[in-house]
Amino acid sequence: MPVRKWITKRDGDTVTLARRFPVRFDVVAETTGPIVGRAWLATLIRQDLWRALQGLRGFSPEVEITTNGDHLMIRAGGRLDGIAPIEATNGRIATLVNDPQKRARWFAKATSGAKS
Repeated sequence: MPVRKWITKRDGDTVTLARRFPVRFDVVAETTGPIVGRAWLATLIRQDLWRALQGLRGFSPEVEITTNGDHLMIRAGGRLDGIAPIEATNGRIATLVNDPQKRARWFAKATSGAKS
């Protein structure tokens, strides 16, 4: 089976990381953060999102990060081609993107990368 590559799409102030386009956020949580390298931040979030939800059949993570003035708007979630409890999954994603330890790691690593 061929390995599908992750695609990073840049459109103005928005960076989107997904395997398929157009993106579809069947499950999603949103948060904000400081200005850092968006592509690197999206990759870090996507990795932890996959780790947290890899047992969810038919799930494909997607992350969208938009620069909004002096901060970033972060949408994390993804496509769900299976049956799952939507509200509970949204809650799991919200817990992940608001976890202080994960956020500290993401922003520290993304700060050391290029601002894209």
